[in-house]
Amino acid sequence: MANTPIMRRLAKWHVWLGWLVGVPIVLWLASGLFMTLKPIEEVRGEHLRMTAEPAPLIIEGSTLATPDAQLQEMRMVMQDGRAVAILTTLDGATTRVDVASGDAIPTLDAAGARALVGQQIAGGQAVRAVTFFDAEDVPFDFRRPVPVWQVALEDGTHVYVGRDTGEIEAVRTRWWRSFDFMWGIHIMDLSEREDINHPILILFAALSLTGAIIGCVLMFRRRKTKVHA
Repeated sequence: MANTPIMRRLAKWHVWLGWLVGVPIVLWLASGLFMTLKPIEEVRGEHLRMTAEPAPLIIEGSTLATPDAQLQEMRMVMQDGRAVAILTTLDGATTRVDVASGDAIPTLDAAGARALVGQQIAGGQAVRAVTFFDAEDVPFDFRRPVPVWQVALEDGTHVYVGRDTGEIEAVRTRWWRSFDFMWGIHIMDLSEREDINHPILILFAALSLTGAIIGCVLMFRRRKTKVHA
């Protein structure tokens, strides 16, 4: 009996909180349900792109982009104070070339990856380990088929440096990995953490939205009954 006033007060607060957050919850669930109805590739219009035979990149007067090179992409960047061309062929292979001399630049080794992280990442000097991963065996928190060096820092951050590009490809902090796990739970896809268009997620989103709408309707009914009483 002594707890009855407390329970009544909690019930009253619960009703007012329901009025406060009910509409945003319905909007959140409705927008979430809408976003699960189509695959993200279709939303982006990728299904509209017509397949075309890949053509090699050719630039008149360039010794780098010749017909024999079978280049798909060429990027120009500055690395170590020099102009570097990052070349990607039609079969996906990536190499670096010194633009001034035309000489190929060797792939990045462990020492080079460590030095790059030390120069471009705050706290990058506190390295715990440097590990190489092939494109087919990259860690789950990277998830890209690129050969990389994983530079693990003392604070738990993983910095991924491309062996062939000589660039930092990704930075994964401890918070990022926790966020990624929670994202997987949020979209109910713990294996790939990318699929927001699958039947289980759509079903539970629809059920949650239905429950939230019914709850909002019941709040109106409860208030009306209280007034008449």
